[in-house]
Amino acid sequence: MYICICNSVTDRAIHKAADNGASSLLELRKELGVASRCGQCACAAQEVLDQRNSDLPQDFDLSYAV
Repeated sequence: MYICICNSVTDRAIHKAADNGASSLLELRKELGVASRCGQCACAAQEVLDQRNSDLPQDFDLSYAV
């Protein structure tokens, strides 16, 4: 689902950014451009980010040995 129409950002893109370490709206703005134009998506983007971060275990480590 599109969260930010202005920059064509989907909930999946926000999930991926969260998986890569984004933990704030500011980080999403820097990485994806969310809420950088009209700002109407800021609350929805924050909700998606918060939900994704609450789904991950607190000690979840996204790095792994190769």
